[in-house]
Amino acid sequence: MRESVTPDPCRRSACLIYNPVAGQGDAEADLWLIRSFLDPVFDLDIRLTTPEVGANALARAAMERGAQLVIASGGDGTLSAAAEALVGTGIPFGVISRGTANAFANALGLPLTLELACEAIIDGATRAVDVATCNGLPMVLLAGIGFEAEAVARTSREAKNWFGTLAYVWSGLQQLGEMQSFQVAIETPDLRIQTTATAITIANAAPPTSVLAQGCGACVFDDGLLDITVVAPNSAMEALAAAFDLFSSAVRAAALDRPDVGHLLAPWVRVVTDPPQAVAIDGEVVARTPLEVVCVPGGLRVIVPVDDLLEPRLAVEYLDLESAAEVELLAE
Repeated sequence: MRESVTPDPCRRSACLIYNPVAGQGDAEADLWLIRSFLDPVFDLDIRLTTPEVGANALARAAMERGAQLVIASGGDGTLSAAAEALVGTGIPFGVISRGTANAFANALGLPLTLELACEAIIDGATRAVDVATCNGLPMVLLAGIGFEAEAVARTSREAKNWFGTLAYVWSGLQQLGEMQSFQVAIETPDLRIQTTATAITIANAAPPTSVLAQGCGACVFDDGLLDITVVAPNSAMEALAAAFDLFSSAVRAAALDRPDVGHLLAPWVRVVTDPPQAVAIDGEVVARTPLEVVCVPGGLRVIVPVDDLLEPRLAVEYLDLESAAEVELLAE
């Protein structure tokens, strides 16, 4: 337990947005622990999310009240929603992750335990990270088209509560048996691509566990570029092999060399599919193709540990769909 801190008479005002139904732990005990760290340091205003009032609305209200810092505690949906409200405001964002997958914290290299997360917020510095817009909607992590979106849609709240991250894995395995290809046209400032795919992932930030975003082997979250991975296996077995290789490439931080996986980097991308496909944005199915995603460089200030300012790994541009794709280089 952190020793008590003598309150500063000029304490900053901070709003803690807390999701009481997130994760699998004891929400009341977690909140007590968080308060034991933060109450002595900040002028803390605690707001609970409800089915009617989400983290996005609470974050906007906190800014209207003059909060100097917004902290969110919950799962990826809560964290992303709160972050989306802060894009472009310059207000620092603190993250206390208590979810199932914890993709948000993993993607940005943030602490996963409550104690370390609170320590980082108290002692940390801010780092500007990229965000994006997806058909006009804010996006912090990634957009999944096709296979991933269908797997997300299959994963119920009850399954996540019981099985945690394994719930997503099980949904994905079920989806393999019904995997369907679709025609896709992809446009970036430099390329037009027409091909067949089963999954497309457009990532701003993604942890290694988001395997379908790992064509490059590293997703850099402050380079001003989107990481676009196109997966086009011919069978369920090839899809499993591709997923394994994608995860391995993320662990090794090396670009994947498979003829059925393509990768490119771009500041914006437009995607049209035939037939239209569901789109999962930051873990929620909220859109359909056609899709336009635009990177917003340095759009969010995230609090990180002072001694753990992680340098992003080098992103390597890679595109190889062999004869399966028609690629047109656009004139400069």
